Amino acid sequence: MDEIAIINGPNLNMLGVRDQIVYGKKSLSDINHELMVIAEKNGISINFFQSNHAGEIIDYIQNNYNKWDGLIINPAGLTHSSIVLRDVLEILNIPIIEVHISNIYKRESFRQKSLISGIVKGKITGLGDFGYKAALYYLIKVFKEER
Repeated sequence: MDEIAIINGPNLNMLGVRDQIVYGKKSLSDINHELMVIAEKNGISINFFQSNHAGEIIDYIQNNYNKWDGLIINPAGLTHSSIVLRDVLEILNIPIIEVHISNIYKRESFRQKSLISGIVKGKITGLGDFGYKAALYYLIKVFKEER
């Protein structure tokens, strides 16, 4: 069974509470549940992880890097500031999809630069919570093509 990690960075545990105009009304739990339903229908195992601390995310990736077939990551604010996140992601030899709920290119200039975009397979930005589903559907397609 193919296994995907979905990692969410700082403040994404506050979805549904945080600025709903930008981030929507769904909680992270709601989004994860929807992703789990899609994964189960397609024979995919998902490991969800969220942390407000870069070091915990780094440790999680280092401790599990050889267990996953794909990664969906929304690094949140770490996108723009964490070279160490980029460094640990470079260890992975799997497709990585970067997801952002808001369109980072329509926001403040400091949010428009991603330190990890250069090493990911693809990037989805501005599609709201559907971006996670799009990333999951893409990885499912990749896994089917590999068989």
